[in-house]
Amino acid sequence: MTEVRVPDIGDFKDVEIIELLVGPGDRVEPEAPLLTLESDKATMEIPSPSGGVIGKLHVGVGDRVSEGSLILELEGDSAPDAETPATEGEQQAPAPSPEPETPPEPAVPPATPAPAAPPQTAPAPPARAGAAGA
Repeated sequence: MTEVRVPDIGDFKDVEIIELLVGPGDRVEPEAPLLTLESDKATMEIPSPSGGVIGKLHVGVGDRVSEGSLILELEGDSAPDAETPATEGEQQAPAPSPEPETPPEPAVPPATPAPAAPPQTAPAPPARAGAAGA
């Protein structure tokens, strides 16, 4: 479990929480926004320091926080590591599917119609023959 606290937000103190972007049980990625603060001069989102699952929230909308205030508990930093190897093994099997996408590159042969243009140049010589006959 990781305690997530308000990071350095400058000289602001007692800043109001205007929006909670996560709830207990939500999975978050590193740097995902957790909540939005509003000062007299600006609004700012507080990002997650790491990935995991939201445990207990210690704040709510309308609460006022300052640098170092406890926001929430983030769980599962070690649990995802245990699940990741099994998931990675499963994800490696689908990896071959991008390889079949490579064969559409032979779609380049439709560029061979450009050589079909020379047969159009072939009708041009008969025009010369007609000019030569006149």
